[in-house]
Amino acid sequence: MRYDDQIIIIYDLVLALLSISFIILVVLLLIFCKKKPFKAEETLPAKRSACSYSLMEIDAATERFNDRRVIGKGHLGTVYAAVMPPNGEIVAVKRIHPWLVLNNPGFGFSSILKWLSLAESPHLVPVLGFSEAPGERIIVMEFGGMLSLDFYLHQNSDGVALMDWQRRLRVAAGTARGIEYLHEVVAPPIIHGCIKPSNILIDEKFCAKISDYGLYFMAAHERQGIVGYVDEEYWLEKRGASKESDVYGFGVVLLELLSGRKSKQGSLVKWAIPLIKGMKFSEFLDPRLAIPCDINPLVRLARVALACVGNSRKNRVSIVQVATILNNLEIEL
Repeated sequence: MRYDDQIIIIYDLVLALLSISFIILVVLLLIFCKKKPFKAEETLPAKRSACSYSLMEIDAATERFNDRRVIGKGHLGTVYAAVMPPNGEIVAVKRIHPWLVLNNPGFGFSSILKWLSLAESPHLVPVLGFSEAPGERIIVMEFGGMLSLDFYLHQNSDGVALMDWQRRLRVAAGTARGIEYLHEVVAPPIIHGCIKPSNILIDEKFCAKISDYGLYFMAAHERQGIVGYVDEEYWLEKRGASKESDVYGFGVVLLELLSGRKSKQGSLVKWAIPLIKGMKFSEFLDPRLAIPCDINPLVRLARVALACVGNSRKNRVSIVQVATILNNLEIEL
């Protein structure tokens, strides 16, 4: 075979290989595009994490932590209404108690707050920013004029009229969806640590929003404000907060919604369990509200509460099961 003929054969082989490669590439692209069609959402930027504010900015926004701006106090800290520059947005500023700051040195406050700020659900109070300085840890959250469930149930004389049975069920279902998001959607899961009425805020449309999620570690051993809203296993060695203890706390919230009574050192659970089991709802339900003609939804809600607080962690119902039941109840009403 002549040298020229060899060159022609090699040239033809190279062209054939290139053609085959091109065809394979086109086929693979078609398969890929078919499996994963373009979505407009993919072009949206990721949610921005929490902003860092200087202590001077927070000091100015709260008028040097003026007592007149205090809108709440809890076991983690004091909450102030603040006006943030540059657009004058009104936000809630939680100033962590100094002793809790001293007890939690070097735990990565800013990193944790940036992570928590990425949680996004209609039933969570958004974390907008933070401030960190020697002896100071501050959290900036959305405010929007929201009031706590504790205020509606136990502090405001007009709260009972505003919180009828339908709205109470709506608050219960919304709170369950918020906990479900924290436990099952966020990765890794966010444990709240103390689900209670003062940590459930109600907006103008009576939509429930959970606050203070993921911050339990700052006061994990502080009994004040927690007792009655966590199970007995919480206090056992190396147990602490868990998904199951959050479900227990939610069960206590359901008992407060149904009975109108405030939980005190776990006494509400002990009082409510035998009444629910004995179907004594005339004694159990909030006497400030008329018992509805169809009591079945409230009976089912009480049984869900019982499943949340009446079992050990090993046998406790999951928030997914709870949210499913409450969603169906809300739809039926």
